[in-house]
Amino acid sequence: MIRLTTQRQIILEELAKVKTHPTASELYDMVRKRLPRIGLGTVYRNLELMAENGMILKLEVGGTQKRFDATTEDHYHIRCSRCGRVDDIDIPVIDSLVESAAKSTDYQILGHHVEFTGICPDCQKKPKPGLQ
Repeated sequence: MIRLTTQRQIILEELAKVKTHPTASELYDMVRKRLPRIGLGTVYRNLELMAENGMILKLEVGGTQKRFDATTEDHYHIRCSRCGRVDDIDIPVIDSLVESAAKSTDYQILGHHVEFTGICPDCQKKPKPGLQ
């Protein structure tokens, strides 16, 4: 387990305040309000280190920028295919999916990633790009 420095504590607190699954850059903007002298590289390195140590989740969804999540319990996400917004989706995790995968392969299953896609409520209110 890594030591929880003041910087890491503040990064973790800011991440836990939001459910938007921010990018490192978005989180940097949030953390800078409390630690004005912190650098983007420092935030990014600490996020990577905390993700490697299981303190937070690093989401690599739909080829977009990495996003971070303070909720480390197994859960699913939904991504807006227009704006890239990522939210939690409140449905039970399907444990039998991992069991079925393990039975059908010689791989050692370490985990799984299910990504739902759709159009978020904000984008649903906007006209489709190219249609006016």
